[in-house]
Amino acid sequence: MSSPTKLRVIQWATGGVGRAAIECVLNHPQLELVGCWVHSAEKDGRDVGEFLGLGELGVTATNSLDDVLATEADCVVYSPLIPNDDEVVAILRSGKNVVTPVGWVYPDPGNPRHRAVADAAAEAGVTLHGSGIHPGGITERFPLMLSGLSSAVTHIRAEEFSDIRTYNAPDVVRHIMGFGGTPEEAMQGPMASLLEAGFKQSVRMIADHMGFRIDPNVRTIQDVAVATADIDYAPFPITTGAVAARRFRWQALVDGEPVITAAVNWLMGEENLDPAWDFGGRGERFEVEITGEPTVSLTFKGLQPETIAEGLVKNPGVVATANHCVNAIPDVCAADPGIKTYLDLPLFAGRPAPKLAAGASAR
Repeated sequence: MSSPTKLRVIQWATGGVGRAAIECVLNHPQLELVGCWVHSAEKDGRDVGEFLGLGELGVTATNSLDDVLATEADCVVYSPLIPNDDEVVAILRSGKNVVTPVGWVYPDPGNPRHRAVADAAAEAGVTLHGSGIHPGGITERFPLMLSGLSSAVTHIRAEEFSDIRTYNAPDVVRHIMGFGGTPEEAMQGPMASLLEAGFKQSVRMIADHMGFRIDPNVRTIQDVAVATADIDYAPFPITTGAVAARRFRWQALVDGEPVITAAVNWLMGEENLDPAWDFGGRGERFEVEITGEPTVSLTFKGLQPETIAEGLVKNPGVVATANHCVNAIPDVCAADPGIKTYLDLPLFAGRPAPKLAAGASAR
């Protein structure tokens, strides 16, 4: 009996998430890599596996949008640093489903930009799904799951505690996240607006699905800590007085009191900070807490690397972000057209290692 036809996947961008997504596609029994868009001319025309160190894959990278649109494929994993609505609309209109960690977790149908993307998907008969980790999973999917264990809920919290020195994208850390600059530069920089689009969607998904009567505006709070002495960070100097930690909070309010909080804590280590922030003795982690009857909490470990050196080689949080997207592809491709969130899709899961999969020969 012939095996089922695999779903054909194109990877868009080959940064940390892109590389991990390609590896997950290669490990997934229902998926096949058939194309790859790259930003740089240096990678254009080369075998994808060659420049990613994965061995020859027989898939040639391209930096041409037209080439990607012309490639026969079922789905695109769209993972640039910053999303471009026009690119996404073009991909959808070419008849390809899209999964992405850079937006559309719970889009507002009243937002003209979101509506344009949704219309493109519906008209082309394909689906877009926003995924990831935070936002894109720990911020809404897992809190909703955990809340089923409680009643009379008064607060939901999803929070990240990470050492940002393990994130191997120094240009992003310096120029977008604002580390190493002045507090004024960081507070006025692009990071809050880039983050809030996703996190506000996460907060609203929880509120809508659980039935909270939240105030119209989701509150954004951001704070910085500065270095009290020079901090050892190889890519660029973190000098005394420069930004060395950032905190963000997005809160849904009822009568002015927070009922849903999504939070991020990014620190350049736990030493020489003012204010003297730390990870609270529990190390790097993600936490989900439901305050209710009973109060329940869940701690995620393993999504941050054990050492800075390990993170610079392969950051497990980045890998998990990609996996959460790729593992959704079969259900996204089978879904009705339009933008589909976790609330619309069935429960999807990872796959076993190939040697442990059903049908694999025992040795």
